[in-house]
Amino acid sequence: MRLIRSTLYLLWLAVTLIPWTSMMVLVSLVIRGKPLYALAVIWCRYMALGGARWLLGIRYRVHGIENLPQDPRAGAVVLSKHQSAIETFLLPIVMPHQLSYVLKRELLRIPFFGWGLARLDVIPIDRSLRGQASTKLAEHGKPLLDQGIWVAVFPEGTRIPRGQKGEYKLGGARLAVQTGVPVIPVALNSARVWPRNAFIKKPGVIDVSIGPLIQSTGREPKALMQEAQAWIEAEMRRIDPEAYP
Repeated sequence: MRLIRSTLYLLWLAVTLIPWTSMMVLVSLVIRGKPLYALAVIWCRYMALGGARWLLGIRYRVHGIENLPQDPRAGAVVLSKHQSAIETFLLPIVMPHQLSYVLKRELLRIPFFGWGLARLDVIPIDRSLRGQASTKLAEHGKPLLDQGIWVAVFPEGTRIPRGQKGEYKLGGARLAVQTGVPVIPVALNSARVWPRNAFIKKPGVIDVSIGPLIQSTGREPKALMQEAQAWIEAEMRRIDPEAYP
């Protein structure tokens, strides 16, 4: 049954994504920015997450929403755990500001999905040029933060198997220090129901936990990232204890 449901969900994503991203590409010829982002969020909410709920039995709940900045003009860098593809659909729903993802450049080459992403305010990074990644993140991230767009970074750089920890890279912390905006740490246990690189998904609940703001003023990027990492990894053990013996 899970195989059938997972297959139906993949077909649902394809059937809804192709016309939706085609529409976004056409609309982007006239409008960009927040209206176009709003179209993407509608697809995430009703197609990706709605489909996951009804076809896969996957739901989510959010903890710590009170930790988010209350000032609608406040900038922030979101540093999130990354275990599966579903959090890319989840974070735009959870966060009250427009998000700009830092992502691998090759994602923009994926038919339809990548074409839609390319029309949004994203920051593509060439992983083969690691030395230039932080510079590009700063160059593109600061103007976005000045516009009130939050920058979302997966500091481990890729999807991490359940119960494991990757290397936390400093790019997001550097951007926060350079711009003086706080860091929002996010832990989530999506791999409980949507394992990394797995076709078959399981029904269940994803816990998304938002941590207290970490101020960047007067901080060193390494110390800032270490604080964010410590909170995220400790929170992972709280919301998914069976994954950590």
